[in-house]
Amino acid sequence: MEYLRQIIDSDKLHNVFDLPLTLRNKSVEVIILPVGGETEQPLVRKRQLGFVKCIPTLPDSFFEPLPEEELRLWE
Repeated sequence: MEYLRQIIDSDKLHNVFDLPLTLRNKSVEVIILPVGGETEQPLVRKRQLGFVKCIPTLPDSFFEPLPEEELRLWE
């Protein structure tokens, strides 16, 4: 990603946007980054769980209700 980073006197920025009083009459660092146009990689990447590598998909039987006998054992 391309960006621009430059140190500049804050008095040159007064026509661009309002600076807080604490930044006026000082040298400031300006960083310009693109916000649109390019698609960025998502910050959160899906991870594979290591313990399920051998099971590519869950069988349909996994989603079936447990038998009454099994449910009683869990009470």
